Amino acid sequence: MKIYTCSMHPEIQKNKPGKCPICGMNLVEKDSVKNSESMKSSNNYTPLVVVISMILLITITISLKDYFSGSFVLSKTISYFMIGFFLTFSGFKLMDLKGFADGYSTYDLLAKRVFSYGYIYPFIELFFGLAMILAPFSKSLLFFEFFVMSFSGLGVAIKLIKREKFQCACLGTFLKVPLTKVTLVEDFGMAILAAVLFFLTGR
Repeated sequence: MKIYTCSMHPEIQKNKPGKCPICGMNLVEKDSVKNSESMKSSNNYTPLVVVISMILLITITISLKDYFSGSFVLSKTISYFMIGFFLTFSGFKLMDLKGFADGYSTYDLLAKRVFSYGYIYPFIELFFGLAMILAPFSKSLLFFEFFVMSFSGLGVAIKLIKREKFQCACLGTFLKVPLTKVTLVEDFGMAILAAVLFFLTGR
């Protein structure tokens, strides 16, 4: 007989698929949980570190090009990083849209109530990235980014305060990253960058 359990709450075990009564994530076969746990113990934050490092490397490279051409501006450098962040992170989420929606609904305040928001959110991030290429210093765009990222971070903060275990959906389900204070910094960090650009730009 197959046993289904929650990857974050292994004490939950059922003889058929369903959702975890604690965090709401889909139950998976017990054997697959053991395999995924061994993988997590070996990489942990490696995927997140690699992705952020690549975005930073690209940002620095383009900024150096601006510097040597005499067109370096701090606000442009911040926008480069934000563009890379939104496009990269939305791409990972879109690799498994349903899986992301399932995970996101376990901690985002809106996705908990409106499950379909989990399907929309990756496209919001994609829109942010593409829109910033066209209008990186748009006041309305930056305000919208500040609001969305702050709201997303609020759900993470509440979970952390309650010390509840669950899986980070920031990189979708393609890469497994534990949800801790790193995710909190990620969401509020992007909100802060949007606010900085808002005040740095005069239009």
